[in-house]
Amino acid sequence: MDDDTTLIGEGVILETAPASIGLRTAGALIDAVAIGTVYVGSFLLLAEILPDSLDLAAMSAAVLVHALAVFIGLPIAVETATRGRSLGKLATGVRIVRDDGGPIAFRQAFVRGLLGFFDLWMTAGGVALISALVTKRAKRVGDILAGTYALKERAAKSPHAPLVMPAALAAWSVTADVRRMPDGLALTARQFLSRAAKLNPASRAQHGAELGARVASYVSPPPPEGTHPEQLIAAALVIRRDREYARGVEHRRLDAEISDAVHRLPHGVPEVR
Repeated sequence: MDDDTTLIGEGVILETAPASIGLRTAGALIDAVAIGTVYVGSFLLLAEILPDSLDLAAMSAAVLVHALAVFIGLPIAVETATRGRSLGKLATGVRIVRDDGGPIAFRQAFVRGLLGFFDLWMTAGGVALISALVTKRAKRVGDILAGTYALKERAAKSPHAPLVMPAALAAWSVTADVRRMPDGLALTARQFLSRAAKLNPASRAQHGAELGARVASYVSPPPPEGTHPEQLIAAALVIRRDREYARGVEHRRLDAEISDAVHRLPHGVPEVR
């Protein structure tokens, strides 16, 4: 097994090729240009809107807050919203993921963004480059502390087969609850189903049973007795996917209703343009 793969506990090999230093550098340069452009443009706007009556201390504080918002806050917000992407990473086919291959969240983006101000901007990328050269997955300091790395996304790879609810579990799935299943376990389960056909039959049965037991611990009520582990795994992933989508739709509907109600208040609320 090479550095492009990771052997997970279920005996499934995942394609987790880290991005090369060249790709990371190219992406960082694109991001630097984008952030620099945002900084200059927003700084000119800030200079226009700040009143001339501000004293030196207040002016300095405003400039500092603006710089921190652009160089730290903006990368954190972008990576959190896009689950590990940015303009430069999109252009180079790179995504930041956790060490277990799962998508990053605000905590990882915050650590990376905070450290990025020092190992990228304060040292012109020197510390980040040295760190990438001496670590196994070309990690910069922010990646080491956040538990992340840059994954080279392989668009040419065949996509996963679509998840379909097993007919035998359709009725059970109506009342089943799997919302507590962690992202890492869901990713592991998805990868197992995608590669199950390539595994040795005995190994497939063993790992399927082990993974099925882990998934079952997050499922309530239990599936019907005698349910095949792979059917349970597939059903749990379908339920999780569909209910997350439904919650997203419901949240957007509620947001729209609240916004409409606010704008129908007696005095109204001016549109933000």
